[in-house]
Amino acid sequence: MTSRTTNQADVIPLRPLPTAADPAPQDLSQGLSRGLPREPLWRDLVGEVLRRERRSQGRTLKDVSEASRISMAYLSEVERGRKEASSEVLAAAAQALGLGLADVLALAGERLVSLTAARTRSRSLGTAGGHRSVRT
Repeated sequence: MTSRTTNQADVIPLRPLPTAADPAPQDLSQGLSRGLPREPLWRDLVGEVLRRERRSQGRTLKDVSEASRISMAYLSEVERGRKEASSEVLAAAAQALGLGLADVLALAGERLVSLTAARTRSRSLGTAGGHRSVRT
């Protein structure tokens, strides 16, 4: 008779497993911003620009995907800010939309400035107790 051994491997976790004594993880975005909107991520802004431009042209995700030779699933993830696309992917998507890479980045930069200014205003109002000081 032959004895069979099971195919088992020792698993070494990359990080320690949580125990009941460990505190629950905190939502860092709330703690850092104190209720203010989180700082926008570049990938979110670029994805927003690509999606806005595609929709303004009345084009489908499939159409732009085929024109740019980017998979539809990946392009969708880029538009939703789920993936950090390489400059080659962004350039291909921009070209498929009739834009240059610089155009997409400039539009994303303008949006970043706009959102950052709004966030700064919210922060300054929050530190003043929510009231603007009025000079007479």
